[in-house]
Amino acid sequence: MMKTGEIENEFLEFVKTISHYEEAVSLLEWDLRTGAPKKGTEQRAEVLGTLSSEIFNLSVSEQMRSFIDRLSAEEVWNDLSEKAQSTVKECKKTLEKFAKIPPEEYKAFVVLTSQAESAWEEAKETADFQAFQPYLEKIVAYNRKYADWIGYQANRYDALLDDFEPGLTVAKVDRVFNRLKEQLVPLVQEINAASSNPETGFLFHHFPAENQRIFSEKVLQAMQYDFDAGRLDTTVHPFAIGLNVNDVRVTTKYDEKDFRTAVFGTIHEGGHALYEQNVSESFAGTPLATGTSMAVHESQSLFWENFVGRSRYFWESFYPELKAQADGQFDDVSLDDFYRGVNTAGPSLIRIEADELTYSLHIIVRYELEKALINEEIEVADLPEAWNNKMEELLGVRPSHDGEGVLQDVHWAGGMFGYFPSYALGYVYAAQLKEGMAKELPHFDELLAKGQLAPVKDWLTKTIHQHGKSKDPAELMTAAAGETMNPEPLLNYLTDKYRSVYNLQL
Repeated sequence: MMKTGEIENEFLEFVKTISHYEEAVSLLEWDLRTGAPKKGTEQRAEVLGTLSSEIFNLSVSEQMRSFIDRLSAEEVWNDLSEKAQSTVKECKKTLEKFAKIPPEEYKAFVVLTSQAESAWEEAKETADFQAFQPYLEKIVAYNRKYADWIGYQANRYDALLDDFEPGLTVAKVDRVFNRLKEQLVPLVQEINAASSNPETGFLFHHFPAENQRIFSEKVLQAMQYDFDAGRLDTTVHPFAIGLNVNDVRVTTKYDEKDFRTAVFGTIHEGGHALYEQNVSESFAGTPLATGTSMAVHESQSLFWENFVGRSRYFWESFYPELKAQADGQFDDVSLDDFYRGVNTAGPSLIRIEADELTYSLHIIVRYELEKALINEEIEVADLPEAWNNKMEELLGVRPSHDGEGVLQDVHWAGGMFGYFPSYALGYVYAAQLKEGMAKELPHFDELLAKGQLAPVKDWLTKTIHQHGKSKDPAELMTAAAGETMNPEPLLNYLTDKYRSVYNLQL
């Protein structure tokens, strides 16, 4: 009879095999999004479908079920390492979920989404929603079926939310998002009516992409991003991807007419990458070697992008370097004017270029449309008009074409329904982490002003990164910030910051 330690080791080796397939899939997806030839898309989609099916099959196999049954037995469980216990729990959750999905449907969905991303790129380029519509209709149909297969209690969309944020429900999201709308919509209107508007003309001079790259790399280095365990590439829609803790890649997009797209986008994706690079190496080869949820993941990217990168103190240190790379663009622009300029707020059409104040409203637009789609309150053909109406309702702007409207994000092409709320909820978490960090790093602003970002990264690694997926979001947030999901710190931060930027009475 095998000893507990032997069973545990055999189980972890089996799980490591699955992680190797997952790494191969991630590498293929990175390549697909960073310059793979268009003619290779169809074959690549089939390869991804095959490898993803193998992951699926291993995850629901009799061998996996046998491991879980044996290791869950009371006489064995208490002798397992904490790592093994957490891995068993995660694998059991995956098995119970995957076992409800017809394998042929899952493989077809992976192939579909791989093809859809390429179709989306072309449709976005030409602002042709109808060219993308057939793909999206199939993707939405699958997600509706998926929610029914998985099961839910109160709302069909709950099943999709839980994939990205365990335990999250429509009721919880509605409570937080309604509070955000309640305060942010009138605050945006107040800012729009302000008479003291920051100057922004200096932002839009020609800034060579190569110089933006040099600056972006220096900021990533200051953030403690390990280039020996990662790289910076370009893509249509920026993302970060972790192949393993020693290979975590960042992508960005350079706009020579607006350097902010690359600089803040790189900082944002760098925040994601730091999370993946600093998960404890003891979790390598297990499902614990990643972020615990997408909202917690977004808390890391948004913390770095906004609470660090858009801070005046940060630019006290990094503005001289930006000037050096900008070739005279900011020579006559004071630090205060620059700070106000990069922190202007107001309704805009493009989410990834949105300011801090309006960002959450962009997410709420997508959330409300997703929820309606999954619950069959609207159909895919209705999306362009519904999108434009929702943008006008919450942000007061209306897209002139679908390329700057409903087609602007890649997430639906990738089948990621239930993901968007994570962005705004991650922002809520980030504000709470800022308050929690202040207790241990009371001189946070001084650190930024000196360009000393290592202590910030170290605190986040200690409280968030190192734990990977071994702790759930509520446990992490309670330990780091003293509470779970609370929108008030974010609302207080945004109100104080933007009334100051626009010289309004506090």
